Amino acid sequence: MSIKYTEDHEWLSIAGSTATVGITQHAQDALGDVVFVDLPEVGKTFAPKDIAGVVESVKAAADVYMPISGEITEVNEALRADPSLANSDPLGAGWFFKVKLSNPAELDALMDEASYKTFSA
Repeated sequence: MSIKYTEDHEWLSIAGSTATVGITQHAQDALGDVVFVDLPEVGKTFAPKDIAGVVESVKAAADVYMPISGEITEVNEALRADPSLANSDPLGAGWFFKVKLSNPAELDALMDEASYKTFSA
């Protein structure tokens, strides 16, 4: 399993042909207390940079962008019920959705952890 990051502060945990997507610690720090998430519909397909969801906090609302092309296979219903999971565990229980990769080569354009840490510093 590998983890990639986007310039829009999403993370992807890749296992086979599926990626689990969420927002990074940096993103949740900037947003503050998350109070609502709008998750994509299972079965819907997206292209990179499409808006796949919205996260709202007490400070602001931010779009969640699709990092790669693919089809949504699962959404985190626990996050919908308890949006604070995006704050308390953004890289674990606070994941947003899972996507079946349409073009795994797109992952090459994303950052590894070291590159993301430099980018977000």
